Amino acid sequence: MEAVALRRALLAHYRRHARDLPWRRTGDPYAIWISEIMLQQTQVKTVIPRFGRFLRQFPSVAALAAAQETTVCEAWAGLGYYRRARNLHRAARQIMRDHDGEMPGTAASLRTLAGIGDYTASAIASIAFGERVAAVDGNLVRVLARLLALPGSASDARLHRTVRELAQRLVDCDRPGEVNQALMDIGATVCRPGSPQCHACPLASHCAARRDGNPGLHPGKKVRAVRRRLCIAFAWIERDGGVVLEQRPLDGLWAGLWELPSAQGTAAKKDLAKRLRIPVGRKIATVKHDLTHRRVEASVYHVACARPTRKLGRTWQDPIAAPLSSLARKAILAVRGAAPALSRRKPARFT
Repeated sequence: MEAVALRRALLAHYRRHARDLPWRRTGDPYAIWISEIMLQQTQVKTVIPRFGRFLRQFPSVAALAAAQETTVCEAWAGLGYYRRARNLHRAARQIMRDHDGEMPGTAASLRTLAGIGDYTASAIASIAFGERVAAVDGNLVRVLARLLALPGSASDARLHRTVRELAQRLVDCDRPGEVNQALMDIGATVCRPGSPQCHACPLASHCAARRDGNPGLHPGKKVRAVRRRLCIAFAWIERDGGVVLEQRPLDGLWAGLWELPSAQGTAAKKDLAKRLRIPVGRKIATVKHDLTHRRVEASVYHVACARPTRKLGRTWQDPIAAPLSSLARKAILAVRGAAPALSRRKPARFT
């Protein structure tokens, strides 16, 4: 397939229809790095109002490196996945120590920094430094798999190699960052997973999957892993007119997010009582939640806590306002939905 014609179509589309995003109004490598980390597993609409606020608090690599890790994590609240904030802080200190405070200018050097993988390194290097390197993520794989009507699932190694080869040819030009961003925009707004907008796609006349009549078949579905059962017990503790929440550790599942005090395992309720050193009362809600590799079954128990025997977390007057995991949000909503009936013996259910 002719890379020059595809590139020309991509750049023309980008000039006319590029999304107006705050991180695209700067050439500052530091700001571009911050935006790329924020956008990992977080929607654009969530990142937009937080991006400028974060840069005002930490306007440079030096300012970020000089801050305390806890301060960076507090500024990150609401963006989820606190591991990213910790890695940002760690990488800023690496840059100050190993690169004299200057952002590394190649994808290879960027990959040596904490929290930066292949895609993020390539995106920063191409956008901020003009390196001719393809930024390959799930969106780009979908766009180019449809363009070539490639066989195989989204996780197929051979499909990824073919996609990367074409993407690399596309960015072999004077504006590699714009080509990468054009492909990002098409994947996010036009060539969507379930409802591709072929009429609005600048690559439609070149697209083999469109000619075949069913672009949604490409790429094929990933083979789903068997989900293991995970049992969790949550404690519903009312205190000072609010509800007690605890912050999860900054590593592991739901890192750094807030939830009702919990324990997990086959004896979750007993372990919760042991951990809190408070008797755990009756069940007031149940929640089911699917993760990639786990099927979570959570129970929420009422816990009377007039005189706690250990320091509990923080009281939130409106717990839904906390930076919660989706499971914790479900659990709180389940209890709120059951509030008029908490005196009944049958627990509420929420899936």
